[in-house]
Amino acid sequence: MHRRDFINKNTLALGALSLVSAKSVALDFFLKEELVSKRPPLEKRTFTSKAVEAQLSEVKAAIKDKELAWLFENCYPNTLDTTVDYEPINGKPDTFIITGDIDAMWLRDSTAQVWPYIPLIAKDDELKNLVKGLVSRQAKCVLKDPYANAFYKDLNKESEWKNDKPSPQPGVHERKWEIDSLCYFIRLSNRYYELTGDASVFDNEWNEAAHTVVKTFRTEQRRDGTTPYYFIRKTFNPIDAPVNDGKGNPVEFNGMICSMFRPSDDATTYPYLIPSNIFAVLSLRQLSVIYNTVLKDEAFAKECEAFAEEVDAAIKKNAVLNHPTLGELYAYEADGFGKQLLMDDANVPSLISLTYLGAHQPDDAIYKNTRAFVLSNENPYYFKGKAAEGQGSPHTGNNQIWPMGIILRALTSTDTNEIKQCLKMLKHTHAGTGFMHESFDKDNPQRFSRKWFAWANTLFGELMVKIYSEHRELLEQEYE
Repeated sequence: MHRRDFINKNTLALGALSLVSAKSVALDFFLKEELVSKRPPLEKRTFTSKAVEAQLSEVKAAIKDKELAWLFENCYPNTLDTTVDYEPINGKPDTFIITGDIDAMWLRDSTAQVWPYIPLIAKDDELKNLVKGLVSRQAKCVLKDPYANAFYKDLNKESEWKNDKPSPQPGVHERKWEIDSLCYFIRLSNRYYELTGDASVFDNEWNEAAHTVVKTFRTEQRRDGTTPYYFIRKTFNPIDAPVNDGKGNPVEFNGMICSMFRPSDDATTYPYLIPSNIFAVLSLRQLSVIYNTVLKDEAFAKECEAFAEEVDAAIKKNAVLNHPTLGELYAYEADGFGKQLLMDDANVPSLISLTYLGAHQPDDAIYKNTRAFVLSNENPYYFKGKAAEGQGSPHTGNNQIWPMGIILRALTSTDTNEIKQCLKMLKHTHAGTGFMHESFDKDNPQRFSRKWFAWANTLFGELMVKIYSEHRELLEQEYE
C-alpha cells in the first residue's frame, strides 16, 4: 500500500470523530439510546483478522454493561482497524504500524499495539504473518539507528525534527534514546517464537540487530563516563531534551544503563531510569535463552546472561530505598551518586507495570510497597479529581490523568473491587467518544489530549480480555 493512500484511508476512517469537538460528541452520545460502532467500515480497515473478530464477538457478548461493551468493540481492534501497513517485501512479510495521530512507528508502541493479539496467532496465519512482519521491520529499524525511538516506512522521508542535533537520517522520525525501545523489539521477538516455534524469524538481519541491542546497552553503561550519543532540540519545553549539551546529568558508573528519555519521550532527570533497566534485564535474559536454545551461540548467550546479572545487581544496590512508612521500594530514577527520584509515569515500562512485564509477582514485597507508593499522594504524578483518580505524566502536566495508568492499575491488580473501580472510571472518562485518550483533566474529562492513540485503545481491549478470562463475573455487572 502506498504511504499516501494509507494515511488517507485512516484519515477518512477517523475524520468524523476528529472534526467534532469532544463536548458535542459527548452530548450527541448521551442523547442517543443506541450505541453505534465507531469502527471504520470494513473496506476502510487497514487489516482484518478472523481470530480477533471472533474474540471480539465472544468477549463483547459477555459484557452486560452496554457502554463498556461498546468501548471494547471500538478499542480492542483499533490497531488493526486504523494503523497497519502490511505487505510482503522481497518474499518476507513486512508490517509497519503507526502510533495513531502521528505518522510514524515507535518500536515501543508498535509492539504494545499488537501485544493483545499475539495469543491468537496460532489460530490465524494472516495475523501470525503480521506479527512476524513487525519483528522483521523492527530489526531493520534497530539496524538503521539503535538510538532512534520512531521511524518512517519511507526510508527517504525527511523528519519534521530535522533541526534536531544530530539531525535524524532519512527514515528516522525522532532520535530520542530510550532503553525500552530496544527492549520491546526483544519482547516481541521472544513472544512470537514462544507461541509459534518459528525460528525463521531469527535470520541474519535479526541476529545483527540483537547484537546491536547488546552493544548499545554496553555503550550506554558509560564505564568511562563517555557516550557518542547526544540530543539537542530548540524547544521551550525543558523536558524535550537532556541537559548538558544533550548528554544528560552526570552519572557515577554502577552497572546500570543510561537512558536519556523515558517511555513518555520526556528527558530523564537522572539517567538511570529504573523501570527501563529492569526491562533490560528481562530482555537480556530472553536473548540468552534464544541464543542458547535456538541459535546455538553459547558464548553470546553467556554474555547476555552475565550482562543481565550485572545490571540486576546494580539495580538492587542502587535503585532500592527504604521508605519511612512503606518499607523497601524502587525509585523511578537514580544517578549513581546517591540521588534518587521518587515518582512514576503512566507510560510503560513504569514501576506499576513491573508485574505486567513479568519482572515481579504481585505478592513480591518490594513490588507491593512500590505499587502502594505509586497509587498514593506521595507520588507527585498521582492525581485525584472529581472525575477520576490515577497516574499522569510530566508529558501532559499537572492534573492530567492517563487512561493508560488506570488500565495498568487494573491489569496489575489482584483485588476485584479495585478492578471494578478502574472499569467505572474508564467508562465515565472517555468524553463520549468511545475511545481511550492520552490524558484527560481530573475534573473534566471533556478536556483531553489525543483523539487517536491506538496503544491506549488496544490496551483497554487487553484489559477486558484478561477480565473475561480471569474474573468474568465482573463483566456481568453494570457500572454506574
